[in-house]
Amino acid sequence: MSKKVLIISASPRKGGNSDTLADEFARGAKEAGNIVEKVSLCDKTINFCKGCLACLKCGRCVIQDDAVEIASKMHEADVLVFATPVYYYSVSGQLKTMLDRANPLYDTDYAFTKVYLLAAAAEAEVSAVEGSITAIQGWVDCFSRCKLVDTIFAGGVNSVGEIAGHPALEKAYQTGKSV
Repeated sequence: MSKKVLIISASPRKGGNSDTLADEFARGAKEAGNIVEKVSLCDKTINFCKGCLACLKCGRCVIQDDAVEIASKMHEADVLVFATPVYYYSVSGQLKTMLDRANPLYDTDYAFTKVYLLAAAAEAEVSAVEGSITAIQGWVDCFSRCKLVDTIFAGGVNSVGEIAGHPALEKAYQTGKSV
């Protein structure tokens, strides 16, 4: 049975290394017969969470911007994939802001049960992605039916296109096929 897969690409650079990982995951998931949608945050207007918690009362964020529609798509997806560059040993600010704005999903009957993290960093050491994993795991832990299934890390890539030939691309593709 096909799954609804939502890929959120948090790269500020179209065609950047984490964005390329997202495309490979999408290719594998589509080939496996899943319904795949990729949302690039660089094209969206997403304001910071105000911490008002009105979303928990009315079921949606009171700030009217693109985050409302993205959170709705997240709610309906079976699988969430977060693709991010590693900035200062964590997720990009764009992704962190979107995760904060997804607060209306808390305590709802969301569909997602699996989350994948795709990350690319200039630093090659695997330890470079640990802060990103912690950030995503912290979000996932707020959703009892959800699990961070896998992290795919492409280290040692900085400039756009440096990811070409990196083994993480094949892993992203194969993981997408197995969702």
